[in-house]
Amino acid sequence: MGELFQGIREFRETDFLEHKELFSDIGRKQVPHTLFIGCSDSRIVPNLITKTLPGELFVIRNIANLVPLYRESSEVLATTSAIEYAVQMLNVENIVICGHSNCGGCEALYFDDESLKDLPHTRRWLELARPVADMVKAKIDIKAEPEKREWLTEQLNIVQQIEHLLSYPFIRKRYEAKLINIYGWYYIIETGEIYNFDFDSRVFLKVE
Repeated sequence: MGELFQGIREFRETDFLEHKELFSDIGRKQVPHTLFIGCSDSRIVPNLITKTLPGELFVIRNIANLVPLYRESSEVLATTSAIEYAVQMLNVENIVICGHSNCGGCEALYFDDESLKDLPHTRRWLELARPVADMVKAKIDIKAEPEKREWLTEQLNIVQQIEHLLSYPFIRKRYEAKLINIYGWYYIIETGEIYNFDFDSRVFLKVE
């Protein structure tokens, strides 16, 4: 914890002072231009990889950057409500779904029940991505091609979550009217490269 408290002190003495006017401007209101849906993985830092400042990104993070299909429910729906708020209240112009290499959540799709017996809520959450694992199994021999299984699962998962986004009526309406942009990004942790999903060719193209 000492490192965190030291970080707070350094933030106040450096970064905060450097952007003091910005913090004053956004102190009572946020106007983010982008909803960033990413993985909770500690290696993914949205503002770092996009070089954005506080106030620019409205960020949702969860295991494996999943988007539940739209549904009206009396349950407490954390990701769904955050998406609703970003689009309906904050009027973001863009939505980015960012997956990444070496994703533990995507890897866990292939674990047996015994491996996840102490993680019942995680197991239940990952059921949202079960169709992705099924698609990968239909395409390749997952035991013979473990590396291909990894990146194929991570990329197909991004595409699947884009499709889930479009099940939200208020998002589909804006998307079809060209009032909101949707992007799928695949981030390679060890190289810093990001690949953007091209809707026409259905492949991920490196952002240069």
